[in-house]
Parts: sequence; C-alpha cells; structure tokens
Amino acid sequence: MAEIIEQEKGKKGGKRRPKKQSTRIDMTPMVDLMCLLITFFMLTTAFSKPKVMVITMPEKNKDLPKEEQVRIPAWRTLNIILTENDVVYYYVGNADPKKPPLPTLEKSDFSKDGIRKVLLEKNKDLFKQIAEYREKRISGKLLVADTTADAAIKKMKKEDMKGPIVLIKADDKAKYKDVVNIIDEMAICNIASYAVVDIQPLELEMLKTAPK
Repeated sequence: MAEIIEQEKGKKGGKRRPKKQSTRIDMTPMVDLMCLLITFFMLTTAFSKPKVMVITMPEKNKDLPKEEQVRIPAWRTLNIILTENDVVYYYVGNADPKKPPLPTLEKSDFSKDGIRKVLLEKNKDLFKQIAEYREKRISGKLLVADTTADAAIKKMKKEDMKGPIVLIKADDKAKYKDVVNIIDEMAICNIASYAVVDIQPLELEMLKTAPK
C-alpha cells in the first residue's frame, strides 16, 4: 500500500510554499499475503506421486528343486498374444512342437465381451471372493484400514490355487497402449499371477494361420 506524506514549510503569516508530497510503499500487507498463499498451497496442493502399475508375480517355492520351480500347470496357463489393430489372441496350455497338436488361437479384443470376459470366467472364484470383501467394507459391515484391506486382498491372491497364470506377449505390430490396456485388465479382473514375457518364434508362426 502507498502512503502519502504531506510536507509543508513556511512561517506563520509568511508566504506559503507549495505542498510537497512524497510516497512510500508499505510492504507489510504483501508479506502477510505471501504467508497466507504459502499456507494455502501447502494445505490444499496434493503432492504428486509416481504413477506405477503394481504387478503381482508368482512366488518361487525355495523348497522345490530348480527344475521344478519353473514349471507352470498347463491347465492354469493362459497365453495372451497382442498384435496389430487392437486384436488379442489367447490359448490355454503350452505350445510345444514336440507334443502335437498345437493349441488353437482364439481371437478376442478389448471390448466388454472380449478378453475381460475370458479372464473373469477363468478367475471367477478369486474375483468373487475379493468383490465380496470389498462390498463388506463399502457397506460398513467390515471396518478395517486401507493397509489392512490391501494386505488381506494380497493374501487372497497368494493363496489362490485355481486362478489362471497369465503370460502376456506382444509381436512387433502391437502398440504400447495395448500392453497398458491388458495390464489394466489384469487389475480389473483381480488376476493374481501374470507376467510380460517375450513371444516365441512358434507363436509367431501360429499367428500367421490364426483367424483374422
């Protein structure tokens, strides 16, 4: 704020001189305003957090021999292959040329009746268990902290022995957003175990004869 100071000089009864005015800036209100703004932003601004995707990987059983640890039950293995035009192929089991016949690729996409429906069907037991747990928290029947709830859901996923183990693969024609979308589907469907791995040459050959 500016303050005007009037100065007048001259003797009584004498010739009156013109008034001289000088100004000075009072910075006190500006300092107060600055402190208020700093306090406001500190209390209202949310600190930015890094956006990451949480991927839960299968845990190794150290009690088993090394050759046994890498084995995945064929009936639980769901292979998902991403390719151009947002097309998704999937098959169950392992593609081994030494053990014909090779599995058939099923065509899908990212629609509500696409790969999500397949994942929910194969993971329905765990999905239902987690959905019921969350419903109890929302309805108020179960009062627990967020950290406790996250630990409980993590335990459910760890103890699940029926859900699919998903192997996500992409060829050179797939886009990065397709990988992001399929990982989002893993979170939506509460898939406990999944991993992004390299596509095999045999699977590239299978894509050539897959339904278009």
